[in-house]
Formats: sequence, C-alpha cells, structure tokens
Amino acid sequence: MPPITRGLQDGRRRVSVRIGGVDASGRLTRREVVAAGMAATVGATVGLPQQAAAAARPETPPRQGETMADVPFERHERVRIGLIGCGGRGGSLLGDLLNVPGVEVRAVCDVRPERAARAAETVAKRGGKAEAYDRGPEDYARLTARDDLDLVYIATPWEWHVPMAVRAMRDGKHAGVEVPAATTLEECWALVDASEATRRHCVILENCCYGYSELAVLRMARAGLFGTLTHAEAAYIHDLREILTVGEGEALWRRAPHTSRDANLYPTHGLGPVANYLDANRGDRFATLVSLSSREAALSEWVAQRFEEGDPKRAERYVCGDMNTSILRTTRGRTVLLQHDVVTPRPYSRLNLLQGTKGTFADYPARVFLDGQEGHDWRPLGDFKAEWEHPLWTKEGETARKLGGHGGMDYIMSFRLVECMKEGKAPDMDVYDAAAWSAPTPLSEASNAAGGAPQLFPDFTRGAWESRPPVDL
Repeated sequence: MPPITRGLQDGRRRVSVRIGGVDASGRLTRREVVAAGMAATVGATVGLPQQAAAAARPETPPRQGETMADVPFERHERVRIGLIGCGGRGGSLLGDLLNVPGVEVRAVCDVRPERAARAAETVAKRGGKAEAYDRGPEDYARLTARDDLDLVYIATPWEWHVPMAVRAMRDGKHAGVEVPAATTLEECWALVDASEATRRHCVILENCCYGYSELAVLRMARAGLFGTLTHAEAAYIHDLREILTVGEGEALWRRAPHTSRDANLYPTHGLGPVANYLDANRGDRFATLVSLSSREAALSEWVAQRFEEGDPKRAERYVCGDMNTSILRTTRGRTVLLQHDVVTPRPYSRLNLLQGTKGTFADYPARVFLDGQEGHDWRPLGDFKAEWEHPLWTKEGETARKLGGHGGMDYIMSFRLVECMKEGKAPDMDVYDAAAWSAPTPLSEASNAAGGAPQLFPDFTRGAWESRPPVDL
C-alpha cells in the first residue's frame, strides 16, 4: 500500500503530511499500517452499477496494548494544557480554557509566529505564562515533549490531527483532538492503537455533544421518554461557500478535499450526539453504512460567478457532491440518516432527530412529540426544561452563554473534560468514539464510489462495546 500523502497549499509553499502508522518522530509510517492489517478488502457484487463492490468484513488488527474503554483519568489538582493551533478555532478554545477553573495553559504552538505570540499574550493577560512554539510545521514536537503538560489540545487542519495526537500520546500526554479526528480508516486505527499502547486518552473535541438541546434529549432518552429507540437523523448542513473560497484561514486547506474526495467530509457534528443517544460503542455499535452523493454543482457555480478568469480557483475541479446522504445501521437494528452539505444556500441544520416507540425529538427548531399527548402538534423543547435540563447547563449555563462559543457548548465541553480529569473519571468521549464518528468519511467515499454498496464498520473497541455501560453524563 503506497504512503498516503496530503498537501496543504497556502499560495507560497506546499506542506506534505504522510499518514499511516507513527514512528518515533510522530510521523506515520507504512510499516505500522501494514502490520496492523487495516486495509479492508473489496469483493465484487453482482447487479450494482459498473460491477460495484461491497466491502468485505474489515479485519480487526491485534491490540497494541490494553483497552482504554472506561479507563479513568488519573486525578489532577490542576490540569496543565498545551494548545497546538492558535488560529480561529484554537483562539476560541483558548478563551474557553482560560475560564475553566483549575486550568493552566502552559504552552501554545502555531506555524504563524504572530498567532502563537498573540495566544501567549492572551494567557499572560489572564495572569499565566505560556511558552510559544513557532519554528515551523514540526515544532509541535517540542511542545509535546515537555514534562509539565497533562493534556494537549489540537486545533489544526485535519491533515495534522493524527500525527499530532499520536505524538502527544507517545510523549505521555492525553490528547484532545478537533473534528474530524481522522480522515481515513488507517488514521482511525492509528489513534486507537496509540491510545491503547501508551495508556493515554485521545478525546474527540465534539462540542455539539454538549449543546443545550443535545444534553437534555440525552437525559430524556435515558429515562425512556421516547420508548424503544429505532431511528435517528444527523447532519452537517451549513453554507460555507464564502469561508471555503475567501483566500485565508480555513480556505487554505478545507477546500482541498472537495477536489479529491466524494464523501461526507465532516460527519461528527451531527453523528456525535446521535451516537450518544443510541449508546454507540456502549451496548450497541455502528455496523453498516451505505452512501450516495448528488452531483456537484454549487461550489463550481459559486467560484465561476465570483472569481475572474486567471484566478487559480477557476482551474480547480470539484468532485465532492453537493449533498452526501448515508444510512447507517447498528447491530441492534437502529438506523441513522447522516447527511453532509456545505455548499448550497439553505439554513444551518444538524437535523438532530431521535425517534422511538413512544415519541420523537426533532431540532431546528427543537421540538418534541410524545405518544398520548393532547393534540397532534409539536411541543417546544422549552416545555421540558424544568425536568430535563442537564445539570451541566444548570450549573455552568450562565458562564457558557456569556462566553458564547457556539451558544455556550464550547465552554461546556472544555469544562466537562477538565472536570473528568480533576475528579479521576473516564472521559465522556474516548478514542473509540473518535474513530467511529470519523469513519463515515472513508466509508461513505467507498460506498459512493461503489454505487451505494454496503460498507462494514470496523469494531474499533474490539468487542468491548458489548459490555460497556452508557456514558456517565
């Protein structure tokens, strides 16, 4: 299997990232990928377009250590954090972390020195001291090598998530990784294997799991309000055409996958909360995925209408369909509709629907319908606030809303992770969630390319899902 290489173009230089296993420098190597046996084989299926193939059962590589399922953090009086990536997302996370009691941000890193310096100055204004690392793309390794950090937050372009997280874990730190945690099945297994081998957690920083509605609905589902759960819907529908083409920030790397992959490129915002509702990896797990994409049109038309001839973007050819629709099925027979669309003009939505034998929740706007209620109209979720508001929002909601990151969910996410570390609890979201919630990208790509042929999810827990209790939230 050839090395997997991605390129980041910023107009002046091209930086390549090799992805696979990980060597002592934190780089991913082909040898570890092959040794793990992570490549799924594909068998021909009769009757599908162009002899489309359905994936064979993916091999489960042997453990590199012991399971990290439900392993508690060691207790910390204070949580010492290093931040890699100080741009828009990293800067926002830094603001949240500096407001979480018991946090010390001791190191910051960015390829742009001015951003690292600005982050260090932000820490200093809050009475702390953070050393800045800014000597280029590999300087994060000096940060992870420090002996005074407990947790490394990673808020960088997707290509760097796995190399940085694996390096942090191998250097003895827990890793918090922005979404998606990985973009290939090889990367997913690299995270799992590194976490188990090093006994360090890799937590996916999926803020949407901590939204007000999501946490309230989780409590309602656990209490049986919706009955036997049968179906859910999840999505990331967000018009990002301006952000993808503006010429700075995320546009320098986030548009590139649209030229090379026809898939759900960003599955976790919608899927994470739904996975929690359905106890995925904890009594159930995602088993099968089928996927198809619409034609591509919106991004091409946007670029053609807004950029003059001669602009490099006019020469780009986009292959990612405007709407990717996947259907997942769990081992217990539940289904999940999962969609991705970031290029068409429509209001933001993560769908966030949960359906059972006694009722249904649907978001945008947040509303509930319960079997036996008077009338046939939806009731606003606010009607259930008094009984079902999550204690995290009751306790920290005022601070979260004041800080404002995505309605406050960003702060709740960081507060909760630090709380788990201080109290010696297992994280709400672990490396198995990071892998399973990220896996729809490569699985949808394979299914779509094979005319919608079913793809089988790897069991990243290696069987532990069958006996795990629901997440303690």
